[in-house]
Amino acid sequence: MSGLGALLGQRLRRDRLQVPMWIAATALLAWAGHAGVTQSYATEADRREVLGAALANPVILMFRGLPSGAGEGAFVAFEILPWLAILSALMSTFLAVRHTRADEEAGRAELVSATPAGRTTPVAATIVHGALADSALGLLSALALLSTGLDARGCWLTGAAAAATGVVFLGVALIGAQLVRTSRSANAIAVWALVACFLLRGIGNAGGTPADDLTHTTSAWPAWASPFGWAEQTRPFDADTWWPVLLALLAGLALTASAVALQSVRDAGASFLPGRPGRAHARRALGSSHALVWRLASGSIAGWAAGGALTGILSATLGRVVDQVAGQNPAVVDVITKIARTGALDEAVISVFFTVLGVVAACCAAQTIIRARQEELHGTAEPVLAAAVGRVRWLADHLVVATSAVLIVVAAAVLAAGIGVASGDGSPDLYRTVLVEGAGQAVAASVFTVVAALVFVVAPRATIGLVWALLLVATMLGLFGPLFGMPEWTANLSPFGLTPVVSQGDVDARGVWWLLVAVVAGAAASVALMRRRQVPSSG
Repeated sequence: MSGLGALLGQRLRRDRLQVPMWIAATALLAWAGHAGVTQSYATEADRREVLGAALANPVILMFRGLPSGAGEGAFVAFEILPWLAILSALMSTFLAVRHTRADEEAGRAELVSATPAGRTTPVAATIVHGALADSALGLLSALALLSTGLDARGCWLTGAAAAATGVVFLGVALIGAQLVRTSRSANAIAVWALVACFLLRGIGNAGGTPADDLTHTTSAWPAWASPFGWAEQTRPFDADTWWPVLLALLAGLALTASAVALQSVRDAGASFLPGRPGRAHARRALGSSHALVWRLASGSIAGWAAGGALTGILSATLGRVVDQVAGQNPAVVDVITKIARTGALDEAVISVFFTVLGVVAACCAAQTIIRARQEELHGTAEPVLAAAVGRVRWLADHLVVATSAVLIVVAAAVLAAGIGVASGDGSPDLYRTVLVEGAGQAVAASVFTVVAALVFVVAPRATIGLVWALLLVATMLGLFGPLFGMPEWTANLSPFGLTPVVSQGDVDARGVWWLLVAVVAGAAASVALMRRRQVPSSG
């Protein structure tokens, strides 16, 4: 194909920062996963207790891997393989959409199509680029596990399973980019497919048949309908089955080939699913730039709020399940209290889930600010700013909407958690825990509102990749750092690790006041710097 090498080089150069950060974070998770297992479950007896508890409570299997033995390596795979596969899938999803549908929106794809490269070579270059990125992720993850002294065969299989899952979702995202007209919609299709597949895998594992030794389980059929299920069916460090990796690669090949075929018969800028027609006349409520930002962000805010409500209800209802497990398996309590930094189990469960809520709310805020950059790239910001709307007011509108979005997502979770506590006859003190944890995570998520705004103002070209990369690093440190035995100061580098903690009714404010100062200072700095910034009409 004419120009394939040049286009591949261009993609590698554009992603020279964000893709290596995804890969490094995944490899770090693989290495830290082993460290966490050896510290928290040093003996085979400890690991057998955890596996037995998981098999006795299928809800736990929804959020863990497939039990495949109590050996050290098999237990590491049980803990981290699903998360390695998720990171690989997300990296591939964003990469695929960024270099296809997003390029069409920005007008770059049309310029490339006018060269001898034609219309299908850019998609082919994206496929090669994504396959190389997934291969590098799998290779470094395997090397990270090898450095811990685990069996080489299982290490290579774990890396290959994660990489193959990424290849599948590379194809899913490329198909999504052909179906819809915007990059936001294409990313949404791929991410919702990812969530559905992850839940399908969890349902298959939860509905499986445990072995007599209570260290293995045979998944039910839904797990075989999910790429994440295929990754887990490799059973690294136990059966070491390679053919599910081949199945995933074949599925990825079929999906990417279909994307190329669809691209070849589609007009540039068009989509197979028609866009929803707009109103002939705007509502009176859309008479301001602030209302316009709300209108553009409302759909994504509703989706994130639904995720927040689900997190809240799980924080209250799963506490009863964990409490049942705790009587049989103190190791489970130890893991939860490490993440939550509190000794009371019911409070710790809420704290863990609300840390996840903080990540969800931060994603919502970051997406709202990033939309401002996308409006610039698409050329739709320029007509707004050509009216009686100043640059500072335009950015302030996005800051207000992003902050409000954080509050909406957190409020949905707090309300759902309160309903869960009431339905389970929980202690009245848990309502206070829910409110304190919710308020703390709202502040932590707001930090990413101002971080995204500062990046947008200071380094607009790096906005999308850098903001998501910073959020990923903060999530790794704040959520997984305590679990994997990292020093406390590393967790404190993340806003999610500085939120208030409720322990037996007492509230430790920790670093929440510093977070509030950072939010105010960051918002003021971004607005002040926006006065001096040029507003480009394209990338």
